[in-house]
Amino acid sequence: MLTKTPPTRDPIDALLAAPEGAVLAVIAGVEGPSYRPVGAMMAVFSEAERAGTLSSGCIESDIALHAMEAAGAGEPRMLRYGRGSPFVDIQLPCGGGLDILLMPHPDRALLTQVAENRAARRPCSLEIDTGTGRMALAETGQTGREGTRLTVRFDPAIRFLVFGKGPEASTFAALVQSAGYPNLLVSPDAETLENGAASGSETRHITKAAFPPDLAADDRTAVVLFFHDHDWEPPILADALATPAFYIGAQGSQRARDARHMMLEGMGVSQADRARLHGPVGLIPSARDAGTLAVSVLAEVLAKAMARAE
Repeated sequence: MLTKTPPTRDPIDALLAAPEGAVLAVIAGVEGPSYRPVGAMMAVFSEAERAGTLSSGCIESDIALHAMEAAGAGEPRMLRYGRGSPFVDIQLPCGGGLDILLMPHPDRALLTQVAENRAARRPCSLEIDTGTGRMALAETGQTGREGTRLTVRFDPAIRFLVFGKGPEASTFAALVQSAGYPNLLVSPDAETLENGAASGSETRHITKAAFPPDLAADDRTAVVLFFHDHDWEPPILADALATPAFYIGAQGSQRARDARHMMLEGMGVSQADRARLHGPVGLIPSARDAGTLAVSVLAEVLAKAMARAE
């Protein structure tokens, strides 16, 4: 049976947007390999309606059945799938084991605070008592389970600030938008902005080479430039390099990169800051079309993000 709510929709947002009565399912333990990590969530509204995924699709329907039973009983329930599970007829392709906590009628007021923190890009941690289902919010704490306490850490999503003109800029913005990353396309070109808006990206028009002063970039932000007219780049990059953005890069050849560094040096940008600048961007050398370049750059940014998290 197909779900009415797209599984990729954020489970907390979906739960808060729906009438009360949903069950929040959370991965509370992982043994061996797993498709999803501890802390992954799914909101279950009925046997046929849910948001989010906890596996590759092999246990979601069964979780929904148990979630409805937990909702009727009004008490949390812990399920075990895979290795050591009583459900011998349900196998996990990865061969590992999963503990799934079901929480009927979770604290909507507290989940609203989580949603507000995420919208404001404020990190927070959700602490859950697996026995009672009681939840509390904390500023610190890493995802994990100790005894009956399950902690789920929420860090801001990776955000992309995309500057540029032409198909490379709009194609990259469309790619990160389709992948679900928050993003903003900034361009002096109306056609580029129109193409970005058509894919669902937020857009902003600029009339001069400058990083908008009201545009914030935190340490979960990637700034990527796609200009063929490289004169646009130095003022934007100089301001971007003054932010804690974890990735800053610009399209162009090795020659363009060298010229870019010389101009930034002339503007007084320090060698340490210039060393943070990526370019030519992307994991695939000399990508010749907008689609390949977009995938190449996104892969490089995500690899950088994963390396920082380790």
